[in-house]
Parts: sequence; structure tokens; C-alpha cells
Amino acid sequence: MNVIIKNNYREVSELAAQYLLNTIKSKNNSVIGLPTGQTPLGMYGIAVDEFNKGSISFKDATTFNLDEYIGLEKTNKNSYYYFMNEHLFSRTDINQKNINIPDSMASDINQECIRYEKKLKEAGYMDILFLGIGENGHIGFNEPSDYFEPYTHLVKLKESTIAANSRFFEGVEDVPKNAITMGIKTIFSAKKIVLIASGVSKSEVIAKTVNGKITSHIPASILQLHNNTTIIIDKDAAKNCAFNISPLINS
Repeated sequence: MNVIIKNNYREVSELAAQYLLNTIKSKNNSVIGLPTGQTPLGMYGIAVDEFNKGSISFKDATTFNLDEYIGLEKTNKNSYYYFMNEHLFSRTDINQKNINIPDSMASDINQECIRYEKKLKEAGYMDILFLGIGENGHIGFNEPSDYFEPYTHLVKLKESTIAANSRFFEGVEDVPKNAITMGIKTIFSAKKIVLIASGVSKSEVIAKTVNGKITSHIPASILQLHNNTTIIIDKDAAKNCAFNISPLINS
């Protein structure tokens, strides 16, 4: 696990975008895993800017999103499909057939999870996967639990996650209580993982992720076992870390 500390959110976003763009430039038909939420917005904005400059094309890339709320139509402004289309897909030349997001409106959610895993396998798995991290340590929607779920699955969201995400909805009661998410083994199938985080609110969980014991109660801590993981954080998110067991690239 490599940890890169940048000065601020903008620099975190710039470096994350560099990883994204370089992956596509080195392999135009890359398979890329993508997150949603506030943290990757800067990365997506920079990627769109580079597309508008003509320095990158997404047309041959294939994307798989980490997760999706259960019960939200694609047209719902709080669905992750809507989010991705608003901030990246509609603003680039990506082929709509190459976009993969779990279908949370499927009549059989378990079958949808199996279908999503099959699609990932057929695509050859992810060349790179970007992750955010929740304040409770979740990656994707893999919530703190007594065990790790290996594959794409239905998950009941923790109250802390619902409360944290309520800022995107009219009220906490409007936040869906369930979601589909890639599991830990699915996440580990990515050849490279890049986790990005910013701000003091993430500092405690980043410290537990980097320096703490590996436990399903801090799901992100399992990334210590992945053979090609880079964590990009700003100084605020790094403030509680003691880099005594992990390589540190400070730039």
C-alpha cells in the first residue's frame, strides 16, 4: 500500500485524474471501476476538461460503477446512474453500451448481482478501480460487519451511512435503506486500486485503514492486503496517520 499526501483537495483530484487518464492513454480499451459521491467530483471535472481539450477519448473504455441505491429510477437525480451521467458520461464520448451500473430496479436483485459479476468477468475485470471511503470505513457500500461479503450483493445501509448521505436528499427519510454493491473479492479483482479522501472528517478512518488491524468492522482496512493499492489524501485527511508500517510518498 502506497500513501501519497497532497496539500489539498484540488491536488488530490489532479493526481487521481492523472491515474485515470494515464490508464486510458496506455490502454484505450481499459476497464475502469468508478465511484460516486463528493470526493471524485474533482477528478471527473478534470477528466472532462482534458476531453474538451482533445487530449483524451473515452470511446473505447468500459466502466463499472461500484454501487447503486435500490429503488431509484435512472432519471432520479439521486441515483448514481444520474450522477455519473451528469458529471462524466454525458460530457465525454464514452459509448453508452460500455457503461455498467447495477440495475437497482431489477425484479430479482440477487439475479442482478450475479449478472453484474458475470459482466465484470466477461470484461476481463478492472484495470483500475477508484474508491472513496465512508467515515465508518465502508468502501463501495460494503458496510462494517462481522464478515466480508465477497461478491456483488444486496446490502442494508447503516444508519450512519444514511445520515451522511441525507445531505443529498430532501431529508433522511428519503435516503434509500438498501443498495447493490461490489463485494470485497470483486473489488480485489481490480489490477490497481486508487482510494481518494480529503478533509479532517476522514482522518480517523484513514488512520485505521492504513495503520490499524485488518477487520471487517473497518472494511477499507482489507486494502492492506491488495498488492497494488495507492491511497491519495490531503494533509487534513492524513493528520492522524503514523506511517510506521506503510510506504509513504509525500509530495
